[in-house]
Amino acid sequence: MLTFAFCTYNRADRLEKLVTAMRAQSCPLPFEILAVNNNSRDDTLAILEKLTRAPGAKLRFVTETAQGIVPARNRAIEEALDSDILVFMDDDELPQKGLLNAAHDAIVNEGAQCAGGRVKVDFPLGGRPAWLSDDLLGFLSAVDYGERPFWIKHTDTPVWTGNVAYDMRLFRDDPDLRFDPRYNRTGTAVGGGEDIAMFNQLLARGTPMRYRPDMQVEHFVEPWRLRRRYFLKLHYQAGLRKGLHELPIYTKTVLGIPPFLVAQFFSHCLRTLAMGITRRSGLLRQAMNATHALGMLTGYAKRQRS
Repeated sequence: MLTFAFCTYNRADRLEKLVTAMRAQSCPLPFEILAVNNNSRDDTLAILEKLTRAPGAKLRFVTETAQGIVPARNRAIEEALDSDILVFMDDDELPQKGLLNAAHDAIVNEGAQCAGGRVKVDFPLGGRPAWLSDDLLGFLSAVDYGERPFWIKHTDTPVWTGNVAYDMRLFRDDPDLRFDPRYNRTGTAVGGGEDIAMFNQLLARGTPMRYRPDMQVEHFVEPWRLRRRYFLKLHYQAGLRKGLHELPIYTKTVLGIPPFLVAQFFSHCLRTLAMGITRRSGLLRQAMNATHALGMLTGYAKRQRS
């Protein structure tokens, strides 16, 4: 059995198209569709109830009352423990033809315990902003490592829960292997990082991981994400989480703060200012570095105070 899962919050208007596309998949294993509703306040439950009666693969849904993406993803794992494979995607995506076949092949035939594939960005009406360079697409969850499958050995080719398959023996054999609540994100908040934390943990454990370009989803980007301040806020939150949870404890500090973090922040600020004055390309990316440095500084300070 394969469980094809998504977590959803207040996206009732996308559910019918999503579930229809999920049911259109083919797979050597029988598969079910699992929806984890995370306290949606719109018509999500009514739409899901209607969709359970539509033809095709069985749809079941549960409500996770603990708010946030981490409780929702971990609920999906618990609900799928009896399955052989769990495939995650997001409620703002659509699976493309062949996704489940590729995921099954990677796990069953190639021996991967985790496999991920392409995430193609679908822009809203109005298209892609002129300032949005290719190097920023990854911050909109885009993934494309080329046409050839390969074994993932390094942190520079991560795969995300927007399009990832897991061998469920990973989670049955280790009940402590779950998404980290320190990286929770609630509602429409920016950031999170629970999926990259899981990826890094699996990589550190030597888990066989496979990139499969024929696993592909189309990710719809909401217009509010196509603003420069979104990228700045996203990087600040990433830095904040790093300062809170990942940086080591430093012994050389001034008022509890390592001087190099302060120097790093001001260095990035000066570079950002210089690039703004001279109107050099790459200004937004440099400003993102500055907000990330500020986030690390703030996160480390908060951890020390606590």
